[in-house]
Amino acid sequence: MKRKLSVLLIVAMLVTMLGSCGTASNNKGGKNNSKSSGNALTVWCWDKNFNIYAMNEAAKIYQKDHPDFKLNVVETPWDDVQTKLTTAVTSGQTGTLPDILLMQDNALAKNITNYPKTFVDLTNSGIDFSKFAQYKVALSTVNSKVYGVPFDSGTAVTALRTDVLQKAGYTINDFKNITWSRFIEIAKDVLKKTNIPLLSSQAGSPDLVMMMLQSAGTWTFKGDKLYISDNPALLKAIDVYVELVKSKVLVEVNNWDQYVGTFNTGKVAGAMTGCWILASVQANKDQKGKWAVTNIPKLDGIENATNYSSVGGSSWLVLSTSKNKDLAIDFLGKTFAGSTELYNTILPTSSAIATWGPAGTGSNYEIAHEFFEGQKIFQDIVEYGKNVPKVSYGVYNYEARDAIGTAITKIISGTDKAAALKEAESTVKFQMGK
Repeated sequence: MKRKLSVLLIVAMLVTMLGSCGTASNNKGGKNNSKSSGNALTVWCWDKNFNIYAMNEAAKIYQKDHPDFKLNVVETPWDDVQTKLTTAVTSGQTGTLPDILLMQDNALAKNITNYPKTFVDLTNSGIDFSKFAQYKVALSTVNSKVYGVPFDSGTAVTALRTDVLQKAGYTINDFKNITWSRFIEIAKDVLKKTNIPLLSSQAGSPDLVMMMLQSAGTWTFKGDKLYISDNPALLKAIDVYVELVKSKVLVEVNNWDQYVGTFNTGKVAGAMTGCWILASVQANKDQKGKWAVTNIPKLDGIENATNYSSVGGSSWLVLSTSKNKDLAIDFLGKTFAGSTELYNTILPTSSAIATWGPAGTGSNYEIAHEFFEGQKIFQDIVEYGKNVPKVSYGVYNYEARDAIGTAITKIISGTDKAAALKEAESTVKFQMGK
């Protein structure tokens, strides 16, 4: 996941992680990865400096009131989580599954739909989901039942070099609560005066367009029906992206490392995606004090358009085959859904911004961040997250995203927009078996 790669860049410079401390473990591969018994839980997740770190810190907090509790965290890359889950369920070997696993939000609906008896319905578990950002809860909800405890935030931000803006006569406030047409207007002026584009993206990636789409409270499906070629917000978002590219205020690159390199080296003066990108933004210490953050532009002329969206994120799920379902639920409820201490502890070293509202009262969320001109960025991002529109990614989210990414590439190369999107629809329908 992109957020994972981003966090690794900065965390490596900030902290050397402590080894496992007897109360929680961090195994790799498939060793000791079956369900636990008694007062112990086994968890599958990835990224030792982000998700695994957070889980081990959660165990320490839970042990204050439950001293005999033990947590076995098995480091499992996301692709392996998906593969092992699918293999276990389809082969009937569910005894190999853990008590808890982390799942990417954009894959949750498909897994719940495909394997409905594999995960615990948490709707009436006692966990108060009203305290989470509601767009995150919506992503964990299938058929009106909540299956995931939301974790990290993918709240979208616009991060910009204030020193570059100043040379062109602008400040970060000129980008707050604006439309995309205004953003492009300013970006063109900045490019003219400084010869520096504001944005970059990976060629063929639909991430920026999908971010725009969610900001308008819509997605590629309306219920079970594909919503691509006749989706006004999507059509507008593609027009905006094409204009960004053709006006040269956005630079397309070939891969993720090149993308991060564009703003770390000063080739571009900004980044616009999930807030996890801020870890990568801070990689160049020479740029300290030269960045600021605000919300994203909204689509012009689109009903329900907002300046808020989300990119990425994940949630914790409890397996129905667990012998300790009640313990797993209580553990998650008292930590990721109940501890300001947890989120306050993990924020400085992981930049894991919570989607659990009360976490925003933690002292670390009030830090005036030196890299961002003393801005209280964590506090601001929590507020942005409260306004992100709810959408349902649907079962065929990956297929639709890939098809739209292909369509965007063709449109930029000169293919008629309507024809490219019709082809995208046909591709997804074929994959859906329709």
